[in-house]
Amino acid sequence: MRGLLVIWAFIHYLLSPVYGQEIPVNTEQQLENLTDADQAETEDDSYLQQLEYFRKNPVNLNTAEANELKELRILTDLQIESLISYRRLFGKLISVYELQAVPAWDIITIKKVLPFITVTTNVTLTEQLGYRFRDGEHSLLFRLSQVLEKAKGFNTASAGVKYLGSPQRLFFRYRYSYKNLLQYGVVADKDAGEQFFKGAQRKGFDFYSFHLFAKKMGIIQSLAIGDFTVNMGQGLIQWQSLAFKKSVEVMGVKRQSPVLRPYNSAGEFYFHRGAGITIKKGRVEATVFASIRKMSANFTADTVNNEDFVSSVLNSGYHRTAGENEDRNKLTQTSFGGNVLYRGDRWHIGLNTVYYQFSKPVQKRDEPYNLYTVNGKTWYNFSVDYSYTYKNLHFFGEAAVAKNSGKAFVNGLLISVDPRVDISFVQRTIAASYQAVYGNAFTENTYPANETGFYSGISIRPASGWKLDAYADIFKFPWLKYLVDAPSRGTDFLAQLSYTPNRQLEIYTRFRHESKQANQPGNISTTNFLINLPRQSWRTQFSYKMNNTLSLRNRVEVLWYDKAGNNRGTGFLIYNDIIYRPVLQPFSGILRLQYFETDGYNSRIYAYENDLLYSYSIPAFFDKGYRYYLLINCDLGKKLSFWLRFAQTIYPGKQSVGSGLDEIKDNRKTELKAQIRWIL
Repeated sequence: MRGLLVIWAFIHYLLSPVYGQEIPVNTEQQLENLTDADQAETEDDSYLQQLEYFRKNPVNLNTAEANELKELRILTDLQIESLISYRRLFGKLISVYELQAVPAWDIITIKKVLPFITVTTNVTLTEQLGYRFRDGEHSLLFRLSQVLEKAKGFNTASAGVKYLGSPQRLFFRYRYSYKNLLQYGVVADKDAGEQFFKGAQRKGFDFYSFHLFAKKMGIIQSLAIGDFTVNMGQGLIQWQSLAFKKSVEVMGVKRQSPVLRPYNSAGEFYFHRGAGITIKKGRVEATVFASIRKMSANFTADTVNNEDFVSSVLNSGYHRTAGENEDRNKLTQTSFGGNVLYRGDRWHIGLNTVYYQFSKPVQKRDEPYNLYTVNGKTWYNFSVDYSYTYKNLHFFGEAAVAKNSGKAFVNGLLISVDPRVDISFVQRTIAASYQAVYGNAFTENTYPANETGFYSGISIRPASGWKLDAYADIFKFPWLKYLVDAPSRGTDFLAQLSYTPNRQLEIYTRFRHESKQANQPGNISTTNFLINLPRQSWRTQFSYKMNNTLSLRNRVEVLWYDKAGNNRGTGFLIYNDIIYRPVLQPFSGILRLQYFETDGYNSRIYAYENDLLYSYSIPAFFDKGYRYYLLINCDLGKKLSFWLRFAQTIYPGKQSVGSGLDEIKDNRKTELKAQIRWIL
C-alpha cells in the first residue's frame, strides 16, 4: 500500500506545476521588504551560502533532526514536527515524493524544498569524524567592484574632506567545509574609499574575520571559535543572523535557528568574536559563549565627570576618511551569555541570558526619544522562550526583561486548519523602556522596543496552481521615536494572488497598504504635530520559461505616497528580464532593461536584482531614469567559475547623481563587478 502511495505521489508531482530559480520569488520579496524597512542592504550573505551549500549537500530527511531542518528556513515548526512524527510512525521515507503523505506538507512547500533535500542512508558518526579534516571542500572566492564615475570624495583637486583610499571594493573568502559538520575559513574586506596596505590599513584589508565551526562531536552539538552569531528565542534579547519580518510567507513568522552559527560575511557589526559551545544530553541542551571585540564609536567629552562617553556605536563598517578612522576601535565590548533548553515530545522551554560590558559608558544624545536607550557601562537581558505543538496547532513565544526592568513579550500561533488553508497570529507587547543590544524580533520597528501590535496572516490554496496570501498588522508605539514627537500608531495590510498553471508560467499580483504617523514634513510651527502618511503599492510580476534555455520575466509596480495629503507623490517602475541558462553548458546570463519615475525619495521603489554568486543588489529607485544590467557566469572548468556584472543607471536631465562625498557630477552611475571562485 505504501509503495502505491509513493508511485501515486510521484505521478502527481510530475503532472503538477513546477517553477524553479536560484532564489525563490518569495525570498526575493522578503529581502526587498527587509531593505525597505532598514533603508539599507544587509551584508550578511550567510543565507545565500546556505542555499548554495544545501543544493550541493542536500539534507537527509531520514536522519535530520529538528535543528537541521530549521536551517533550511523553508519549513514551519508544524511541518517539521509532522515529518518527525511520520518517521516515528512509518519509518524512513522511501522517496522524497512520499512527502505528499506527510500532514501539513503541501505541494508548494515540497517544490520549494526539493532542491535542498534527499532520502539516503547516512554514514556513521565514527566515519564522519575520520573524514572531517581531509575529505572536505576548499574554496577560494575573490570579488572586485567599483563605480566607474569619479565621486566627489575621490576628487583630490578640490578642497574638503576626502576618501583616503581607492574606489575599488575588494572581498576575499577562503572556506573549508565538510558535510555541514566542519567549517573554517577567513574573510577579508575593503570598502570603496578605504586604504589598502597603507595609512590606517597597513595590514591590507580593513576587515578580517576568522571562524572555525564544528558540529555533532558526541555530546557536543556545536563548537564555535573565532567569529560566530548567537540567536536565541524569538529575538527579543539576541538575534544576530539574517531574519525576515512581514512578507507573503505568512507562516514564516517564527524565528528558527540553532543558537550558534558560524559567521563569515563582510558585515562588521552583527557577530561575536570569541568562543561558544552547545552541549546536548538527552532532552537537555545548553549553550555558553564569550566574546571580546573592538567596535567603532563616537565619543563625547564629559567635562563635569572628566570622563569620555559613547554617544553612538557605528555599525556601517566604513573607515574611509580621517574622521571615520579616528572613531575606529574606540570601544571594547565584552559579552557572554547562553541558554539552557529542555525539549519534550511536542514542546520545549528555554532560559536565555546575555550580558554586555563596555570599556566606556554609553550615553545617547539628550533627546526625548532616547530616554530609554541602552546606557551605562553594562547591560543585560534575561528571557524565557517556549513552544507547544498539539495536532495541527503550534504555539510559540518569548518573555524577556532588560537591566532597567523593561519587559517584552512576543507570542504566536500557527494553525493548519485544512490541507489548503494555513493561518498565523503574532501578538507583541514591548515596553518603551525595554532595550536589547542585538535584539531582532518579529516587530514593525527595526529593533524590539516601544511597540504593541497584533498580526494575522492567512494562506489559501483553493485549486491547483492558485495561492492567496494575505496579512493584516495593527500596531502602536507608546513612546516617541526619531522624527515622531508623540506616541503613534499604524497599520499594514497585504494581499497577493499567485497563479502557477504549469512548469513554464508563474504570475503574481500584490497590493499593499501601510500607514504610519509621523511629524508633518517641513513643519515651521513651534510645536510638531503628527499626521498619517499612508503608502499603497500595486505590483504584478510575470515569469515565463520559454524552453530549457530561455526565460522571460516582467514586473510592473505603481506606488502612491500620502495620496490624499499635502505630501503626495507617486512612483512607477517597470522592468523586463531575459534569462539565458542553457542546460549542461558552461555559461549563462541575465539581461535587465528598466524604467522608473517617482516624485521623490518618499515614493521610492525597491527592486531585487540578480548579482554575483552569494551576492544580491536591491537599489532604491527614485526620480526619473533608465537602468540596465548584464550578468554573465562562465564555468572555466569543473572547479573554476567566473562572474561579470555591468550595471548602469541614467538620469535624463540631471547634472549630478548622489550626495555628499558620493556625489557624481554626471547624469549616470555605472557599476562593474567581477568575481572568481576556485574549488580546490
